[in-house]
Amino acid sequence: MNAPPRRRAGGFTLVELMVVFAVLALLVGLTPIAFDRLQIASRYREAVRTMLTDMRAARHLAQSSGADQRFVVNLRERSFGVEGQPLHTMPDGLELRAIMADQETAPDGRMAIRFLPRGGASGGSVDVLRPSGSGVRLRVDWFSGRVEQEPVTR
Repeated sequence: MNAPPRRRAGGFTLVELMVVFAVLALLVGLTPIAFDRLQIASRYREAVRTMLTDMRAARHLAQSSGADQRFVVNLRERSFGVEGQPLHTMPDGLELRAIMADQETAPDGRMAIRFLPRGGASGGSVDVLRPSGSGVRLRVDWFSGRVEQEPVTR
């Protein structure tokens, strides 16, 4: 007598299910790390973009109004912006460093780059650094008042 062919029951084996759950657990474990890095990168790009925009705005205001304009940085309060306008705060996790002329530096931690109506500036630079130590330097040329961007590595 011939036995009828056996049919395999549908579904997954226990081993297959355990492999799927292990892969899912790995993905769930790595997601917060990737999300944190994405957030830091986003905050870094936004801070650099805002600072660059404010520096260029101060230069443009000086030239269009005929009066000196100052881009201010407060290292203690971790803030920056065009003097007389609302200041921006540097996001957590990013480091702020600045080099500016002595006459534009106050004892309370405030520093400034003065933009002149004819295009010059007091000069200086501001570094925005990531936790890894890499970052960008926004440098203002004293002669032309132009704002340039260059990489910084430690």
